[in-house]
Parts: sequence; structure tokens; C-alpha cells
Amino acid sequence: MGNRLSKIYTRTGDDGSTGLADGNRIAKNAQRVEAMGTADELNCHIGLLIETLDDTDPLVEALRRVQHHLFDLGGEFAIPGSQVIGEAHTDWLEQTLDEYNEGLPPLKNFILPGGSPAAAQCHLARAVCRRAERVVVALGHEDSINTASRHYLNRLSDLLFVVARVLARREGSGEILWEQKKSGL
Repeated sequence: MGNRLSKIYTRTGDDGSTGLADGNRIAKNAQRVEAMGTADELNCHIGLLIETLDDTDPLVEALRRVQHHLFDLGGEFAIPGSQVIGEAHTDWLEQTLDEYNEGLPPLKNFILPGGSPAAAQCHLARAVCRRAERVVVALGHEDSINTASRHYLNRLSDLLFVVARVLARREGSGEILWEQKKSGL
């Protein structure tokens, strides 16, 4: 790690700009900063999900690994042109997803977020992951990005969906199925 922060505030961002890891400054509302912030927000939601689980739960290890990936992803966005996330990261997500999906029954209905506090938190993380993916797609329209990062986020949202299903069935009252007849007034 390079320079360590001994003083948290610098006042350099008071003008509405922020520094990237390569030394350049950009507006705090730039798409690249939005991508960094959304990856950070997703990481926080996964951290909160982990805190709902028992330390011995095998999901904790997988989710911590995801947190490390997301930290790397944020770093990748902070250094334009860098590539930290690769296809091996997506391959690992797919293997993990297949492992957790194997024991689940096929879906015949849409499911609503919920089923247990952990499942609901996982669904929230999934929704933020989908937003992160949209932000990265938008960033890719204005600047070059590592397409493996976009693939990673797409697969991560799938994994979070499957994990939410696992948690709802394991820790709660089960999955809550959407019923069209309940949508009416």
C-alpha cells in the first residue's frame, strides 16, 4: 500500500472534485466516481449480509472473497485503463453459483425479496449489484473499461439471487412467491 492517510480530511474535494489513484482529478458526479461509489455501496451491503450469518457458515468465506473482489473492482475504476478483475473471477462466481443452485428446486414463479432477514439483505445487495452493472455499462459508453468487470457484476447478481434463495429456504419461512392475483386492488 502506498501512502497511508494520517489525516482524513484534505479539503481538496471542497470544489466538487475528487482524486483518482492515478493522480488525476475529476468531478465527484462523474460516471467513473459513480461506479467506484456503487461498488463500495455493494461491498457494504455484502458486509451487512455477512454480519447476519454465523461465522462458521460456508457462505461467509465466499462472500468475504466477493468483498475483496469488489474492493479490487473499485480500485480498477480509480485507475482508468487498469484491469484487475479477470475472467477467472467470473469463472469462480459461476462455479460457486452452480454449487449453491444445485440443491434448489427450479423456479416456477417470480419471488419477492424476503423470507428471512439475511435473505432480504441479500436481495438488497443483489439490487445494488444490478445498479452497479448499469453504472458500469454507462461508464463504458463514455470511457474504456475492462469488460470482465461488467461480466463479473452480471454474474455476481445471479449469485446473490441464488444465495438469497438458499437463505430464505434455510433460515426463514421460505421463499415468498409473487402471486399476480395479489397485485390487483
